[in-house]
Amino acid sequence: MKYTHSYILGFTILTLISCGQSNGKADGYGNFEATEITVSAENNGKLMQFDVQEGNKLQQNTFVGYIDTIPLALKREQLLVSKDVVSSKSKGVLSQIAVLKAKLKTANTNKERTENLIRDNAGTQKQLDDILGEIDVINQQIRSVEIQNAPVVNELKSIDVQLKQIEDQIEKCKIVNPITGTVLTKYTEPNEITAFGKPLYKIADLEHMELRVYVSETQLANLKIGEEVTVKIDDKDDMKGYPGTITWIASEAEFTPKIIQTKEERVALVYAVKMTVKNDGSLKIGMPAEMWLNN
Repeated sequence: MKYTHSYILGFTILTLISCGQSNGKADGYGNFEATEITVSAENNGKLMQFDVQEGNKLQQNTFVGYIDTIPLALKREQLLVSKDVVSSKSKGVLSQIAVLKAKLKTANTNKERTENLIRDNAGTQKQLDDILGEIDVINQQIRSVEIQNAPVVNELKSIDVQLKQIEDQIEKCKIVNPITGTVLTKYTEPNEITAFGKPLYKIADLEHMELRVYVSETQLANLKIGEEVTVKIDDKDDMKGYPGTITWIASEAEFTPKIIQTKEERVALVYAVKMTVKNDGSLKIGMPAEMWLNN
């Protein structure tokens, strides 16, 4: 009788292990994602050129179009003319400063000579005091002229800042593609009037897709970042597999999304896991897929 109980218990354990290893269910279910970037206009104006089509693959830093820069160019010319006018007003004052600085240089030379003469007992302290007084007077004259010229200098600085702002706005009229990827959606056409912040197109890198799945806490112990897994999608009559690498595991649990089916009930707490999969052209954003652990 004891032998019979042991046999039944052993058979039950073996059956449970066999069922657990061959239940035919994936270790996680989810959908493919990609990092989508919406490229927006950085200035206002007419879209003069826009070489973007949905489905096109664009390289990073590719020039794809520009916004009309004529109003900005005219404003820049106006500022350059204003700068020339202000500069002409300051030329007289600047020439005075140049003359005074030349006199100051001569006075400093005389000061050094007098100091050498005094060391050789060939000069007097009065001579040195006179030269030092002359240097003080020249410095005061320079400061006085600079104060008179301060409004002109500040105006020139203000114009220079405005010119830099115009140059920055002209540069932002260029539309440069930010990443290597495929154009998903095009929101505008050439010759349309656009505005700052208006979306122009959406692009995403589809060469490497991300699969987000949800696993239970018991499965979490078997997962680690960098681990190789198998990702499967529905094919004609069977499942098609891809190698994947786990790149992120959530640190906090969340309730299972309704669209996801897992081994546990939907109300259970699960952890999100992301893995990167190289796309052969078959994988699409939002496509459902399964994660199978290789171990």
